Amino acid sequence: MMQLSYVHGASDAPFIGDTIGVHFDRIAERFAKRDALIVRHQQIRWTYRELKERVDTFAAGLLALGLKRGDRIGIWSPNNAEWVITQFATAKAGLILVNINPAYRLAELEYALNKAGCVALITATQFKTSDYIGMLRDLAPELDNASPGNLHASRLPELRLVVTIGTDPAHGMVQFGDVSRLAGNAERHRLAALAEELQFDDPINIQFTSGTTGYPKGATLSHHNILNNGLFITEAMKLTEHDRVCIPVPLYHCFGMVIGNLGCLTHGAAMVYPSEGFDPLPTLQAIAEERCTAVYGVPTMFIAQMDHPDFARFDLTSLRTGMMAGSPCPIEVMKRACTSMHLSEIVIGYGMTETSPASFASATDDALERRVSTVGRVLPHVEAKVIDAEGRIVPRGTAGELLTRGYLVMLGYWNDEQKTHEAIDDAGWMHTGDLATIDAEGYCNIVGRIKDMVIRGGENVYPREIEEFLYRHPKIQDVQVIGVPDRHYGEELCAWVRLRDGESATPEEIRAFCQGQIAHYKVPRYVKFVDGFPMTVTGKIQKFLMRQQMIDELGLSLQETAR
Repeated sequence: MMQLSYVHGASDAPFIGDTIGVHFDRIAERFAKRDALIVRHQQIRWTYRELKERVDTFAAGLLALGLKRGDRIGIWSPNNAEWVITQFATAKAGLILVNINPAYRLAELEYALNKAGCVALITATQFKTSDYIGMLRDLAPELDNASPGNLHASRLPELRLVVTIGTDPAHGMVQFGDVSRLAGNAERHRLAALAEELQFDDPINIQFTSGTTGYPKGATLSHHNILNNGLFITEAMKLTEHDRVCIPVPLYHCFGMVIGNLGCLTHGAAMVYPSEGFDPLPTLQAIAEERCTAVYGVPTMFIAQMDHPDFARFDLTSLRTGMMAGSPCPIEVMKRACTSMHLSEIVIGYGMTETSPASFASATDDALERRVSTVGRVLPHVEAKVIDAEGRIVPRGTAGELLTRGYLVMLGYWNDEQKTHEAIDDAGWMHTGDLATIDAEGYCNIVGRIKDMVIRGGENVYPREIEEFLYRHPKIQDVQVIGVPDRHYGEELCAWVRLRDGESATPEEIRAFCQGQIAHYKVPRYVKFVDGFPMTVTGKIQKFLMRQQMIDELGLSLQETAR
């Protein structure tokens, strides 16, 4: 009888049946004296008991500021201790944390805050070239005349409170360090009561993921979604309370806040942050000096570490495991990581924001070839199937769309029933949009993308979002964006631009239009001016022909990419 492409992670491994806050308290009590959080660029080293004290007082302070269960609170910041405190404090207070990419600029920030209806925002003052306070004042000049917690801005109509991370006072805003000082007995009692009231199926996190509409969608995740996903993905790495995990990946993304923070929390392991944003040298220093046993990253991060001129002088023998995810991994990179970095038990993971994120992972004892040629097998308590265009399950080894189902599927897209229904069918299956095969032993291989998503350095970029933005340029008549191979980032963006009659422009002008308005990784590296696009007889644009033409014109090699 023909074997179909359906697998399930049947398991007797129990779920965590608690909210994040309740589980946090249990772990903090059990491992009170063990290292919980090490943030090297802030010279912070806290035990679980010390982290709990800070989380509880900050959560009570948020209640004192008038925030209520179900309110959305954004966080716009690179990696730091305040991010971690905020993640756990909002969960305890029943607030819905809205992750905002540190690379976002004006248009994206405005959209995210308004789409989620954020009543509060916790923000860094600056990061690299980003002046967060300056951008906020551009969007909400009313801050200059507002009292803290009483903002009324025409472009951000629901935002009332801005909390700044740092010591420099800013008019109309509250400093992060002052929030905990507001916590009184009434707020502490209310926080204790919330531990009994909150349910693990409550929404607790909104993470924006781009879509073909051109606008990001807010994947809404519950305590149960992300806490258990953190558990099972780190179980695949055999994590224990003795592990020390180096986390150079960004916290705004599921990789950082779920696989990183919550994965460590579920096992009582230590979270180690080497720097605000990824930098290979501080990462190597953190691994060596903190004796980290695990490290996370996308392939480009591992390449940057192993190619660093000082790589050989670091003692990385403490490493055992970790995860490489975010984009397909070249086999030579995986082999080098296993030998040069002593990552004999490193695993590969696959998933999407809408599934909390991981649905498949390799095992620590899988053969190396398996770990790089597939994304492993389905995780516990997860179902997956591969279907054809008519929705029928295909035979093993046949390509089709990958669907997943189970506890990990998001509650839906925030305030968008139509998009939710398009993504999750009536039987509860999440349509991933990825083309995949499942072999006879249950290993999954991602073979392509149904939609034209580009993965640049581990960042998922949807061309339509960039196209919609570029349509704002007064000289542009039409535009199509594609991905082309790149040795360093896996893929780079290329925009084919059709100008309005009588107009002229340069590639530099188009890129300058994007600067400061959309994230740097969404700015096209290549710009080609054209009179039209290759199309089918029915008028559908053939992006695969555009891609091939650019490969030929630019002299790129398909072997350079990690597709």
